[in-house]
Order: sequence, then structure tokens, then C-alpha cells
Amino acid sequence: MQTEPFDFTTPDGRHVNAVLDRPSGQARGFALFAHCFTCGKDNLAATRISRALANEGVGTLRLDFAGAGDRSAAAGFTSDVEDLVAAGEHMANKGCAPGLLIGHSLGGAAAIAAAGRLPTVKAVATIGAPFDVTQMKIVDGAIHIGGKDFPVEYGYAEDLWKQDQRARLETLKRALLILHSPVDQVVDIEEATGLYVSAKHPKSFVSLDKADHLLSRAEDAVYAASVIAAWASRYIEDMTTPMGGAEADGVVRVAETGAGRFQVKIEAGGAVLLGDEPVSVGGMASGPTPYELVGAGLGACTVMTLRLYAERKGLPLERASVEVRHEKRAGETPPDVFERTLTLDGLLTEEQRARMFEIADKCPVHRTLEGSSRIVTRARAAMAAPDEAEHFAEMQMVAEGGVQAG
Repeated sequence: MQTEPFDFTTPDGRHVNAVLDRPSGQARGFALFAHCFTCGKDNLAATRISRALANEGVGTLRLDFAGAGDRSAAAGFTSDVEDLVAAGEHMANKGCAPGLLIGHSLGGAAAIAAAGRLPTVKAVATIGAPFDVTQMKIVDGAIHIGGKDFPVEYGYAEDLWKQDQRARLETLKRALLILHSPVDQVVDIEEATGLYVSAKHPKSFVSLDKADHLLSRAEDAVYAASVIAAWASRYIEDMTTPMGGAEADGVVRVAETGAGRFQVKIEAGGAVLLGDEPVSVGGMASGPTPYELVGAGLGACTVMTLRLYAERKGLPLERASVEVRHEKRAGETPPDVFERTLTLDGLLTEEQRARMFEIADKCPVHRTLEGSSRIVTRARAAMAAPDEAEHFAEMQMVAEGGVQAG
């Protein structure tokens, strides 16, 4: 897992501090986490849950609402909702659109309010969240929570009193998971009942037995994260799941993800990865470019060919590795050049090394790139409009000698 800064600017010009906890490998989805009223993005519950979700393969963004750490400076519940919407849109622009919204305590109420404005969100999970936020009252300029008084402006409570969470739940149209502790001393368990009764199916409830409101025990936060990750897998697209099934069938499948201009999901050999273009040409740099993927094919084929040759000849090759770079050279024919740098580890003689460099030039992908290929393009009749089906079923385009490289 790795944590990276993910700050952004809201439409009204405010700078928002945020971090993204990414899985070590390919993320199977992304989530957006809303912290509790008295917390911030770096409090124990937010950090533990976000990192535990990342370890489950779900990249998770956590942000600081305005006034985090000093709720007397909080902008208001509506502002928190706007921050969540802006965060979700920022994630989508960066190629990691959230499929899951998670909110802790009052952050759970904000997540419910924001979900309807984020089209990529398919599921919402709340932890110790209130149902009727209009019941929060100000006494002597402070909101009383968990035995403590938190100074706020009168406008904050006035903003809460305008919220209609029941109406939002009735029209949520997202799967809802409610996690709540029966011994929560800050938000009563009956609030979970209100959430559950008002929401439409699919909805689920999980009891966080013996946990306190802030999930101060690490095992409670990790348990909540594991439950959320398992539950959400039924509702959000798994970016690591092959489109054509788990078995490798020799077909490469590529489809747009809807994130950014160019990002695509690629399935090959039963594995899944993302492809993209650099930021300089309008992409998000979220995966290898098409030419880098071609280079990867050349590199993989080269290393595999060298391994087969070394085994057949009994050569002491310990490890073969290759770097491939592509560039277009104006005025040369062909203009596309793949430059390959080989590293051969092992007690090889100079003669053996020279021979292996010759063998590298004989790998099948090398020969394909140097020679000519036929590219046949067909359209599936099922994808066409009824009056065009016959035309597309017969359409076939053939490009002769379409791939050349030196």
C-alpha cells in the first residue's frame, strides 16, 4: 500500500487537503471516505479504515472538510457535501472514479447527501451515522457530542436543520450498508434503525459489537473495512476482474472505463491492467501507452525466447531482463524504432553472450514487428442498430502491411 497527496480545488476556489491510499497492485475499485464531525482525514478511524481498504484492493481517498481539527471554523454540512462531490469529480478526472462512498458519523450523513450527485457511486456505507441530523442542537454556542462541547457558529446547526435525510434515503438508488455499534454512546443505535427503515433495498445492517463510536480499537476499524470491502464487491465494478471470465482464452479485450479521455481496461491472459496516454496529450498517465504495451510484448517475448534457448543449450543464464523504448525518427524508413537494451546475468562467455544477442533478434514478436502483418477489423452485428445489422455483419476491413518497425 502507498499513500500519496491528492489535494484539489473546489469550484468556489477553496483548497482541500486529501490523500489517497492505493493498493500495492492494481486497485479493484476506489472509495471516498468522509470523516466524522470531530475528526479529520488523519484521525485513527479514517486512517485505519482507509488503509485497511487499500490492503483489500480498494483505493481510498480521505479528505479534510473545512474546519477539520477546529470545528468552530467549520463551513457547514452543505459545504461538507459539496467537498465530497468535488472530491469525487476530482477522482474521476484522475482515472480513479469512486464506486463507493463511506461516511463515519456525521460524515455518513454527508455521504448519503452527496451520493445522488456522483453517478459513478454505486454503493454507500455508513459507520455510526445519525439518521435525523436536524436533532443536533446548539447550547451556549457549542454542539454537545460524546461528553464534550464543540464550539460552532449558529449557522452550522441552522444548516443541519434544513436537511431532509429521509427523502434522500427514499430516493438514494444505491446499495446501502449500515454499520453501527449497539453500545455507541455518541449516536444511539436507534439512529441506525431510522436509516434502515427509510432506505430502499438493497440495504444491509452489520452490528459493530463492542466498538465505541470512534472505532478507537484497531481491530474494530479493520473489521469494518473488511466487511465494507466484501459487501461493496457485489455493487461496484471490479477493475481486476476479466471482462471475458477468469480463464485465459488467447483474446485481448479492451474497453473504455469512462474515466478521462483515453483510459481503457485491458484483459489479457486472465490478467487485467489499465492503458492510457500521457497528461501532455490529454490523458491521465494511469497506465502504459499503446506503444509501451507493444514494447512490453517485445520485451516479454525476448526474455522468454532467451530463457528457452539457455535451457536448451544448458547455458548458465541466471536472469535475463530487457528495457524497450519507442520513438519516431523523422526522415527514416520505417520511422518507428524500438530500441532494446538487454541485461544477461550469469557466468556466460563472450561467445555465449554474442549468440544470445543473435537469438534475441529471432524472437517471434521481433520478427512480427520487422515483417508485415494483416489487421482484420470486424463489427459485431449485435452492436448495430436493427436497420444496419445486415450492413455491419458483412463489413470487413483489411489493412495489409500495417505494422513496420526497425
